[in-house]
Amino acid sequence: MENLRGDGSKGVRLRGGYRGVRQEVPRRVGGPNESRGAMSGTAPVSTLDGWRRAPFAAGGLSYDCYEKGEGPGVVLLPEVPGITPEVIGLGEHLVGEGFTVVMPSLFGVPGRPGTLGRTALVSVRVCVSAEFRAFATNARRPVADYLRALARDLAGRTPAAGVGVIGLCFTGGFALAAAVDDAVLAPVMSQPSVPVPLGAARRADAGVSQDELRRVVDRTRDEGLCVLALRFSGDPLSPEDRFTTLQGPARRRLQGHPPRLGPGQPRRVRPARPLGADPGGP
Repeated sequence: MENLRGDGSKGVRLRGGYRGVRQEVPRRVGGPNESRGAMSGTAPVSTLDGWRRAPFAAGGLSYDCYEKGEGPGVVLLPEVPGITPEVIGLGEHLVGEGFTVVMPSLFGVPGRPGTLGRTALVSVRVCVSAEFRAFATNARRPVADYLRALARDLAGRTPAAGVGVIGLCFTGGFALAAAVDDAVLAPVMSQPSVPVPLGAARRADAGVSQDELRRVVDRTRDEGLCVLALRFSGDPLSPEDRFTTLQGPARRRLQGHPPRLGPGQPRRVRPARPLGADPGGP
């Protein structure tokens, strides 16, 4: 963690040289439910109280976006079934760390808990939606163009050279696609699960088109872009083959780290080397 703004306040460096992250229970989650979950070892939760809602349209798509905070920008993408109290809790943590956070409501009902029934219903809807192309390989997805425009908009009105994008599970790979745009300086792929890993080709697919992947690789080489990719070692929805593709011989500057978490294992994740780091580095 390093200061981004140069004013002595706390922030995360969003440029090259970012050497890793550590996952831990947040010290504080802002908002009216800030303490719930913070000390129990469960994911912190919160509500949308205090978040500003406004529609954002680009590339023929329009979604309500929820924004809060001041400082460098972070686009936080929801996981299925949507902007749940846990996703909001993560957003509040980022706000408390000094960031402006924008959460686009790409699916589901914002603020509703993620029950099994809602998760199943939303999963069916997103899998057949044209903007996500959940089963397509080597695909340029319409939602990626939307998210790049959203990142550019946020970067243009926040006090840093660019923004971070965090994708979670279904949206994990969308963070990589967003990094095609120069406005995105810190893409984080958490458990990228698109395309849905049915069959060997989909398991190995990076979740972006070849043109998009080449552009991101060029940015890691020419601009020092860092892309952080994480998966649970036993997660079948985010297969190891996908990370093998990202770490292939032609993409030696793309490095990922699979956290090994499970029953009886530590809750903390060791520092991870980000995509775009020097393969010979620590």
